[in-house]
Amino acid sequence: MPEPSSCAPQSARVFSAQEKQALYDVIAHRRDVRNEFLPDPIEPATLNRILAAAHAAPSVGLSQPWNFILIRDPGRRAQVKAAFEQANTEAQAMFPAARRSAYGALKLEGIEKAPLNICVTCDRTRGGKVVLGRTHNPNMDLYSTVCAVQNLWLAARAEGVGVGWVSIFNEDDVKPILNLPDHVSIVAYLCVGYVDQLFDGPELAARGWATAADLAEVVLDETWAG
Repeated sequence: MPEPSSCAPQSARVFSAQEKQALYDVIAHRRDVRNEFLPDPIEPATLNRILAAAHAAPSVGLSQPWNFILIRDPGRRAQVKAAFEQANTEAQAMFPAARRSAYGALKLEGIEKAPLNICVTCDRTRGGKVVLGRTHNPNMDLYSTVCAVQNLWLAARAEGVGVGWVSIFNEDDVKPILNLPDHVSIVAYLCVGYVDQLFDGPELAARGWATAADLAEVVLDETWAG
């Protein structure tokens, strides 16, 4: 086991008002991008900064269970798109008949339009059989990987890069396309590319599909119900 570099905390950095506001601005202007991607390839240095931000996410037991699979091959992306289309047809049928037409009009992926796809995976065996922090909650590795996805998303937005999360597919259909072993799970399939136009708020709200909740509606004191 490597020796710790320091056993004492250092002085915490204090961020300026401008730095704090920049963070909140990035969070507020993050969007789930589907159709606004530009065709330009992402500059390698920019992509590396985005991936480094994702890799800096917190992880249970410092296990860092994620991998980032960069997918550019048109043939492979066409296979993923076919898996999406099959699942999307199944999903449309799950909604009440009155909503199926509206569902069908939604653009829910940018698999082929975005210049880059990134599959973020979780290795469920990383760190061994017993991982600090997973002893009583085995799904903490999945939650850690989601933290990496959020870091990636926010860093990308700061770089002028849009991200769209595709969740409509059967994992068993996509894993063989990416040669994933059984012990590795797909956490996020992301469409990634530069953008110069974005919706002013959540696209599903703009299209009348759903309404975003106010903060006051989801904050509780002490217990679920008083």
